Amino acid sequence: MKIALVTDLHFGARNDSMKVAQHQKKFYDEVFFPYLKEHNIKEIIDLGDTFDRRKYISFTSLKAAKAMFFDPLKENNIKTHMIVGNHDTVYKNTNELNSVYLLLQEYNNIIEYENPTDIEIDGCKILMLPWINAGNHQETMDMIKMTKSQVCFSHLELKGFEFMRGHIMHEGMDHTIFDKFDLVCSGHYHHKSTEGNINYLGCPYEMTWQDYQDEKGFHIFDTETRELTRVVNPFNMFHKVWYDDTNMSFDDAAKIDFEQYRDSFVKVIITNKTNPYLFDSFVERLEQINPINLQIVEDHLNLDLEDDEDIIDEAEDTLTILDKYVDGLDISSDKMKVKKLMRKLYDEALSIT
Repeated sequence: MKIALVTDLHFGARNDSMKVAQHQKKFYDEVFFPYLKEHNIKEIIDLGDTFDRRKYISFTSLKAAKAMFFDPLKENNIKTHMIVGNHDTVYKNTNELNSVYLLLQEYNNIIEYENPTDIEIDGCKILMLPWINAGNHQETMDMIKMTKSQVCFSHLELKGFEFMRGHIMHEGMDHTIFDKFDLVCSGHYHHKSTEGNINYLGCPYEMTWQDYQDEKGFHIFDTETRELTRVVNPFNMFHKVWYDDTNMSFDDAAKIDFEQYRDSFVKVIITNKTNPYLFDSFVERLEQINPINLQIVEDHLNLDLEDDEDIIDEAEDTLTILDKYVDGLDISSDKMKVKKLMRKLYDEALSIT
């Protein structure tokens, strides 16, 4: 039997941005549900962080989420298992009050997991582990020890894995706790990665600049072979455009297809700007296709950077810049704790920008 695995859907992301919701809907309309229909998949598991903000969601975002995801699941009789993630819980020390339970009771095809639970699907025994906190930590550890399940689906914070591309989490649980399982799949980190039996599945679509050029999608789990198959999301929301008019004419600029940048986040990184009129025309055409956000980056001209990768880092990787800044501070405090605080502040800033 084939089961679809998807995680970190973050409905209501970017301060309930309807442009982001449109990007999410494109994935469900053109990738996710067509694949389920084509392969006759009637059961899915959502590994947590279904909603973006822990304490509330706007009516507009909830309506959009129901229309693009929850209603089609119900209409197509797709049984849906939903693990509670940290973004789904109101309080940090318990999963008892969570958005999955409160917002989705009208859907009789949805099963919510706020506590560690053993289930069986097509003969495959699976341990469902929601977000681990002070309120359920001991229960979770006991469940891990006693379970007979060889597969674990979860929402874990493990140290040593990339939570975003190029950024490793140095805090969290030790992954060896899960050595008894043949396969562990987890949500929470938005970058897909695998080490041993641990698989972070990654989010299904781009939502921040940290997702730029980081392949997104969902997975299919085979209950018989226990194999994971990756289904890639081909749609991008973040684009980097290199501007160099050294050998560019107005006719050349007129032939550029700007439509691909519509309703996207765009950064124009200038390498050479010799004709200000041509550049203004270039930017004007970009603005006409209504990008969500358009940024012009030309500070790197004075940074004496050696190659394109350096420019990319300086132009768009905010977390790298923050980490380097903390590394350069002459302080007695634990720099890892300072970095973690900076990451939390950065995440909070993304939710309101």
